[in-house]
Amino acid sequence: MKSIFLAATLALAALSSAAQQKIIPAQSSIRFVTTQMNVPVEGAFHRFDATVSFDPKHPEATKAEFEVELGSIDLGTDEGDHEAKGKAWLNVAAFPKARFVASSVKSLGGDRYEASGALAIKGATQNVLAPFTLKEANGVRVVEGQFAVKRLQYKIGEGAWAATDTVADEVLVRFKFALPAK
Repeated sequence: MKSIFLAATLALAALSSAAQQKIIPAQSSIRFVTTQMNVPVEGAFHRFDATVSFDPKHPEATKAEFEVELGSIDLGTDEGDHEAKGKAWLNVAAFPKARFVASSVKSLGGDRYEASGALAIKGATQNVLAPFTLKEANGVRVVEGQFAVKRLQYKIGEGAWAATDTVADEVLVRFKFALPAK
C-alpha cells in the first residue's frame, strides 16, 4: 500500500512540475514609468525570472511566481542607476529582489485576464491587480500587461525623497513575458 501511495505521489509531483514553465528571457521585459518634475522617466529591470503554470481554459488554477533582481535597474544613466540602488530608494544591499506571487487569475473575456497577488519590495508587501492579455503564435505564449503601484507604500524614496512634488508617488509597471506554448 505504501508503494502505491509513493508512486502516486511521485507521479503527481512529476505532472505538476512538468506543467510549470520558465519565461523566455530574450523575449520578455519589465519596464516602468515614473514622473520626475512632471516629466515621464522610463526605466527597466534586466534580470528577472518566473515560474508559471497557466492554462487559459482554467485560469483559476494558475500558479505564478516572479522575482526581479533590483540591482539590474536601468534608468539610462550610471548616476541614476547608482542613486536608485541606494538606501533611500531600492536599498539593493538589504533587499536585492522584488517578488510577486499570484494568488488568483481570472478571465475577463477573450484574450484578457487579471492576476491578483502579493508584490513584495524593500520589505513591504501590497496586493496588486495586474490585467494582462495573452496571445499565442509560433509556439510562444506572450503575456502583456501593466499596473500601477504607489512607491511610498514600498518605502521607495525615503527621507527628502518622500515628497511627491519632485518624484510622483505612482509608478506604472509594464510587463511582457514570453512562455513556451504547450
